[in-house]
Amino acid sequence: MSGALIGLDRARDLVLEVATALRAEEVALGEALGRTLAEDVTSAESVPGFDNSAMDGFAVRARDTAGATAASPALMRAVDESSAGHPARCGVNAGEAIAISTGAMLPAGADAVVRIEDVLQRGPEIEVRIPIEPGTDVRRTGEDIRAGQVALRAGTQVGPFELGVLASIGCARVRCVSRPSLRVLTTGDELLDPSEQLRPGGVRNTNAYTVPALARLAGAEVVGVQGVGDEQAATQAAVVETLQCDIAVICGGVSVGAHDHVRPALRAAGAQEVFWGVALRPGKPTWFGTCDSRGGERQTLVFGLPGNPVSAIVTFLLFARPAVRRLCGADPGCERLTAVLDEDYCKPPGRAHAVRCRLQLCDDGWHARPTGTQGSHVLRSMIGAEGLGIVPAASDGLAAGERIEVELLPRAG
Repeated sequence: MSGALIGLDRARDLVLEVATALRAEEVALGEALGRTLAEDVTSAESVPGFDNSAMDGFAVRARDTAGATAASPALMRAVDESSAGHPARCGVNAGEAIAISTGAMLPAGADAVVRIEDVLQRGPEIEVRIPIEPGTDVRRTGEDIRAGQVALRAGTQVGPFELGVLASIGCARVRCVSRPSLRVLTTGDELLDPSEQLRPGGVRNTNAYTVPALARLAGAEVVGVQGVGDEQAATQAAVVETLQCDIAVICGGVSVGAHDHVRPALRAAGAQEVFWGVALRPGKPTWFGTCDSRGGERQTLVFGLPGNPVSAIVTFLLFARPAVRRLCGADPGCERLTAVLDEDYCKPPGRAHAVRCRLQLCDDGWHARPTGTQGSHVLRSMIGAEGLGIVPAASDGLAAGERIEVELLPRAG
């Protein structure tokens, strides 16, 4: 690999410099989960939309309960009922009460709710045994959201709770940033699908499953996954097809071996190299560039990742995932924290190491411990890992008790 290796942080910055949010589109509320809002959402309604009861009980005038005790209750007459979705037909006058359910509209004239356990009912007559203040157990109009208030800001990622807020204000459709289309190409004569018979020299094609899954969890729409052998013409044709999307991810074939045809194929397709070779372990031969592959409509971001399973995962998480999130309109840097390293980690200076770690929250904050053997071919090292601990390139390692920056791994639901 010719030339100096680029640093991890610089490589990541270069990716994000050319990654910009996609256009906005309107989607049905039920399809908005995981999407990013493209604009502020202002409520046209107040939530709650009316004064309502926080408890089952009776709506009353608070002043009618003054001085009430168990020995000397305030006597009132129940004249109607207000239930959820069915307001009372009349208001509350002096000496009157209206039975009310949780969430039901507060009747006119009432300014408080007395809980059912503080009332003794004798037919239409009730005895209120405690005094209550105005506003007791009443939810006021607009207490949650006022009409005209911004309920959610642009850039908010829509999760289950955001969906609830949007539904509560009557927002049936919402403008979100489009999801980037993404294609995955895996290269190598040795690759076999899990359904195929294993043969001498054959290797199961794990990247065809791990990388698309990571892309979907990051927010991309995976529109194609294909494989190609180590043949120049076939690789070139497959690369051209893979470039027809917002993000192209190519696994393997990006080094300088006799059977590595990806970089020449990218050049032939018009891709412009931004960097090749990162001071990172695992992930040194990572390639990144751009290509005007769709008539100049928009640049395709192209990631050439190493073929080793862990290398492909690590480099996707450190470079491609931030790009996916930026194109989605989301914060590309929200998956990081710092932790105390619980055991020594030694390495030679020169390349940053991405160490698969388990995380534990202790009294003094997060702690990280490597999962075990860290070889780029050891896919099981990812099992149980919750983050990638980044040991800086200039360092010769970290001692137990030092702090380490951790890139969090995604969770599948």
